[in-house]
Amino acid sequence: MNYWLVKSEPAAYAWTQLLADGKTAWTGVRNFQARNHLRAMKKGDAVFFYHSVSDKQIVGRARVTREFYPDPTATEGDWSCVDLEPVQTLPQPVTLAVIKDDPLLQTMPLVRQSRLSVTPLTRAQHDQILRLANG
Repeated sequence: MNYWLVKSEPAAYAWTQLLADGKTAWTGVRNFQARNHLRAMKKGDAVFFYHSVSDKQIVGRARVTREFYPDPTATEGDWSCVDLEPVQTLPQPVTLAVIKDDPLLQTMPLVRQSRLSVTPLTRAQHDQILRLANG
């Protein structure tokens, strides 16, 4: 299993919307590195959902239900998307400030490459985020 983090502005697509929808196609990614991360995702992979810009916190867990396919929102170019479904709202959101203060998490791409909307995590980082979320 692989571990990932996806980012979305709550005003554009919030965690609560994914919960209401029950699933979504993760479309609209227009960065080559992030696209390549989407293409590396496998069915069943674990995904953290991060609210960017306003909240700046990891708020939920999702999973990949369909591996990459052509992004139907792309009018040109070779862009991909995956399907995600919600797994769990985190008991306690994990804020960017907490992530930056944690020695294990401060090397996450979220901190080092903050503009990427899809990034990989190590298993250790994934597990640490779960520990922090569960208090």
